Amino acid sequence: MAWNEPGGGKDRDPWGNRGGDNGPPDLDEAFRKLQNQLSGLFGGRGGGGGDGQGGMPGFNPLIGAVVLGIALVGYFIAGIYVVDEQERGVVFRFGAVQEDIVMPGLHWNPPIIDRVEKVNVTRLGSIEHEALMLTRDENIVDIMISVQFRVDRPVDFVVNVRNPMESLRQATESALRHVVGSSLMDQVITEGRAAIGMDLKERLQSYLNNYGAGIHISTVNIDRSGPPRPVQAAFDEVQRAKEDEVRFVNEATAYAESIIPEARGEAQQQIEQANAYRDRVVSRARGEAERFNLLLAEYQLAEEVTRNRLYIDAVEQVLSNSSKVLIDVEGGNNMLYLPLDRIGRHADGNNQRQLPRNLVPQEPQTVEEPNLLRRQGR
Repeated sequence: MAWNEPGGGKDRDPWGNRGGDNGPPDLDEAFRKLQNQLSGLFGGRGGGGGDGQGGMPGFNPLIGAVVLGIALVGYFIAGIYVVDEQERGVVFRFGAVQEDIVMPGLHWNPPIIDRVEKVNVTRLGSIEHEALMLTRDENIVDIMISVQFRVDRPVDFVVNVRNPMESLRQATESALRHVVGSSLMDQVITEGRAAIGMDLKERLQSYLNNYGAGIHISTVNIDRSGPPRPVQAAFDEVQRAKEDEVRFVNEATAYAESIIPEARGEAQQQIEQANAYRDRVVSRARGEAERFNLLLAEYQLAEEVTRNRLYIDAVEQVLSNSSKVLIDVEGGNNMLYLPLDRIGRHADGNNQRQLPRNLVPQEPQTVEEPNLLRRQGR
C-alpha cells in the first residue's frame, strides 16, 4: 500500500518519518543513504543496521590517488599551447597583463591562473573607407581609400584599445577629412593623389601612436577619387577641355621649335652667301687691279704692241658671244655673212640623214655695206 493511499498510509511520509507527527523530513538520514549508494559504486561497504544509523562508508585510497592523478594530468594538458611563427602571445595572470611576450613555440601556462591571447604580427590586414569629402576650394569629391596595416606591439594592441579595428576606422576617417579638407579638388583627383596618400599615412600613424593601438600602417592607397556621380559628365567635359588646351600648347611649342631653327639656318646661309660674294668681288677687284698694273708696265715698255693686243682681245671677247660673222673683203664694198648658229645646229643633228632644203647652207650673202671694220677704226 502506498504511503499516500487512503487508509493505512496516514502514518507514513516519503522521507521515512514514522509516527503520526507531520514534522520536516530527516535530511541527515537522506544524506547517509546517498553516501552509502556512492560507496557501493566505488567498492566500499557501509556499517550499521537496517535502521539507517550505521557508520560512514569506507574509502579506498588507491582509487582516490588515481582520480587525483588523472585530474592533475588533465590540468597539465589543459595548460599546454602552441604559438605559431607568425604569432606572439600576451599573458594575463589573474587578469593582470604580463610584460613578457610569448615567442613562437610550445609553451605551458597554468589554466585558470593564466590566460594567453595570441596576436598575429606578420599578416597584413586591410580596411577600405569610402566617403564624400569637402575640399579647400569648397568642392565635393567622392574618394575611396584602402589602408594596409599590421600589429607591431601585441601588448598595446590587446590592452590599450578595447576595439582596435573600430579605432582604426575612426582614425582613418578623421585623417582623411583633415588631409582632403586642406587640399584643392584638382590635387585630390589628378596630380596630387600620391602626395595626399603619403600625408594621409603619416597623419594616421600619428593618431594611432597617440592612441597606443600598437598598429603600424604599411601603405595607404587612393583607389578612387572623383566628383560625385550627378556631376560626373560636366567634370569629364572640363577635363577634356584641359587636355585639349595642353595638346594645343604642345603643338604650338613643337611648331615654334621646328620653325625657329630653320629660320636661323636660312639666316646663317644668307650671311655665308653674302660673305662669299663679298670675298669673291673683292678678290676679283684686286686681281683686276693687279692685272691693270701689269698691263700698264707692259704698255709703258711697248705702247703700239700692247695697244693692238688689247684691241684684238676685246674684239675676240665680243665676237665670241655672237653667232654671226661678218667678213670684210679687202678692196671691195661687199661683206660676207655666215649664220654660224644655224650651221652649228645642223651639225649636231645626228638623227637627220638629210637636212631640210631651207636649212642647207647657201652661198655667203653679200651685204651692200661699206667696210664696217674699217669704219670702226681698224
